[in-house]
Amino acid sequence: MKFPELPDDEATAEDTENDIEFISEDLDFQLDEPEKAKHWILRAVAEEQATLSFVNYIFCSDDYLHQMNVEHLKHNTLTDIITFPYSETTVEGDIFISIDRVRDNAETFKVTFEQELARVMIHGVLHLLGYNDKNSIEKAKMTEKENYYLAKQ
Repeated sequence: MKFPELPDDEATAEDTENDIEFISEDLDFQLDEPEKAKHWILRAVAEEQATLSFVNYIFCSDDYLHQMNVEHLKHNTLTDIITFPYSETTVEGDIFISIDRVRDNAETFKVTFEQELARVMIHGVLHLLGYNDKNSIEKAKMTEKENYYLAKQ
């Protein structure tokens, strides 16, 4: 996955070290360039004129996320992402992403795994920023924002 480089005068890896975490829950998964991903996410949050407190990305399997979907949201369906916001004033929350679902969706949408993963990652951040996708108007706005930030990778 390609994320933008930041000039020296912008956020450094040390600045973001505790703000954004990437965790694997029930599978072995690591981002190729986690520091670049952090910078990309921080830039999106800054451009939205928001303050990031923390974001935990938890990468997991379909089974793990399905169980969470049933237990916490009472939805008996597979999903690629569940976002748990913890604040209405800052960007703060947990973003659970099914790597299995991202792989399947990448095939379905005829994009690379990396492209689909980036879309899902920024989708979660947009939820933490207050964007929703419960109706067609909200979904269109969310997709527009996703495309905008994906173009900045």
